[in-house]
Amino acid sequence: MSDALDIDALWEDFHRVVNMTSAELAAWLRVRDADERTEPLPEQAGTETGQHVLAILQKRRTDLTEDDLRVMEEVVDTVTAQTDLENEPAAEDTGLRHRLMTLGHDPLKA
Repeated sequence: MSDALDIDALWEDFHRVVNMTSAELAAWLRVRDADERTEPLPEQAGTETGQHVLAILQKRRTDLTEDDLRVMEEVVDTVTAQTDLENEPAAEDTGLRHRLMTLGHDPLKA
């Protein structure tokens, strides 16, 4: 995917489904990985994909790599497949909400 129009569309789709800020996502990844005995370094918290989403949120569109574009496509596809953005999961579906939040999408966020 190197066509500028395709990248623009992907950028828009990614930022539509990733509704958490980089600060919110970073905090969530740290909380998600912390437990009673251990807590990873902040830059190592969360899944590899979650960390990659965080890095993408901190980039400009012109700085995206092919790997970034691949992750963006995966996130858009995953979030879209897991939710209907007009009918978000119910608050009771904590497991799904937490999985989506790891990708930067909080279903309960307006």
